[in-house]
Amino acid sequence: MTDAPPPVLSADQARADDMLRHVLRGAGVDLDTGGITPLKESRSEVLAVTGKAGSGKTLLLAMISDALKKAGVDIISGDYEGRRRKDRRTFAILAPTNKAASVLRNRGVPATTIHRILYTPVYDPDYERIAEWLAGEGERPEIDGMSDEALDRAHAFYQTNSSIPGALAAAGLRGSDFITGWKRREEPLDIGMVDESSMLDKRQFEDLQEIFPTLILFGDPAQLAPVQQSGEMVFDALPEKRIVHLSRIHRQEADNPILDLAHMLADPDLTFSDFEARIREAAAGDDRVVMAERVESSLMARSPVLVWRNATRIRLINAFRGAYGAPADALLPGEPLICDGIELPLKHRKKRIDLEARGLIKGAQVIYLGEGKRPGFSRLHVVGAPDPRVNVASIVKIEMPDEEEPFIPYAARMGATFLHGAACTIHKAQGSQWPEVQVFAPDLWAASKVGRMEAGQPLWKRLAYVAITRAETRLHWVIRNRLGRPAEALDTGDLDATPAPLSLIPEEGGA
Repeated sequence: MTDAPPPVLSADQARADDMLRHVLRGAGVDLDTGGITPLKESRSEVLAVTGKAGSGKTLLLAMISDALKKAGVDIISGDYEGRRRKDRRTFAILAPTNKAASVLRNRGVPATTIHRILYTPVYDPDYERIAEWLAGEGERPEIDGMSDEALDRAHAFYQTNSSIPGALAAAGLRGSDFITGWKRREEPLDIGMVDESSMLDKRQFEDLQEIFPTLILFGDPAQLAPVQQSGEMVFDALPEKRIVHLSRIHRQEADNPILDLAHMLADPDLTFSDFEARIREAAAGDDRVVMAERVESSLMARSPVLVWRNATRIRLINAFRGAYGAPADALLPGEPLICDGIELPLKHRKKRIDLEARGLIKGAQVIYLGEGKRPGFSRLHVVGAPDPRVNVASIVKIEMPDEEEPFIPYAARMGATFLHGAACTIHKAQGSQWPEVQVFAPDLWAASKVGRMEAGQPLWKRLAYVAITRAETRLHWVIRNRLGRPAEALDTGDLDATPAPLSLIPEEGGA
């Protein structure tokens, strides 16, 4: 079986590819000859590859990833690293959230989250021997209570998936069996490549620069900058020679009307009414664009309606709960939530690391599965996480229209905090994609009337660009403030089956 021929690159993609190879060659990894030299600990270099949706950033990321693997550079996955060797060269592909990382993994790019690189798992010694064997760094172990058949299942899984936790799960183990805790990384790594880098704040950027002597950022300058960064993204501050921009937009084999609409927004003369007329034209000729008269509540259960204003978000969430007949004092299994952070005192720093490493970071999308075994605990499915089922001390807040204080159906004294996820702001949706996305157009019309500018462009156009490019296969442009009732009850049967859930509890009095 022969390898598929490499894709033909456009002029700007070839220029970016040359720059990436030049930077890596300077770091001691020559992708053209396969030559590798030991890591130079004193060097530090940052390069940014920028471009709008469809310009080829993910293509280049995948190509460089494949070339690094073929050159003998080991990938750091975030679940197990193996022994450090002086001559070993490594790279990691990172994304700010589990959802963003899972989008890359679905495209064949082995990505993990920034948190899973900042914090590393501590393995039980017995199971670390299995991990070393699977990674080719040790002999086949003999483990009390584990049969040869279980080891064979783990080995077979690892040959096709290269995941240590997945292999151990195939052997019948749970994450809590072999991961005893988490620790902050103390030693630097090697080469880091970060997708969705427009989402990075300055603190994250500084952390990554400390860990990776060679850091490559991939980002979309047309997206929204992190809140409180005055419209500036971290790569905007780099010297011009450290940024390579992809200016050409490449259509897919089947023309993509969603991307076409997104790129129309670059026209400085385009008004909001002009844009809606273009959407209507696209919807008339292609079912991948829908001019919707109402919000569909059934879609909200797995992909939030994207809005600009918080007041709109809260109204839609309460309408969604009413449509499904959710009780006033409880959640229904299948309701979507969004992690709003971790509320733990400093003495529980270890538990905070544990929660964050499992994917419960601010902005993470989760699905409620039911009450936990202890008061204030919830069983959750973390969307996009490799090991998605958790049982966590939680504080769930449901905001109410015209009320300053939220309604709280479940609350531990401390733990992970959640807001309802049937609707979310476009800012919080960055880095995520869903097969079908509903964009609440009345909010973008309101933004157009405000006349606000951000980084030299009307705010409504930036909002529309980000919202539209969250849709993978179908865009619903909702033009009326109406909600359609669901045809079926909420369910959790569509979620991936996983091993028994991890229990994430503060060490002292977490309930």
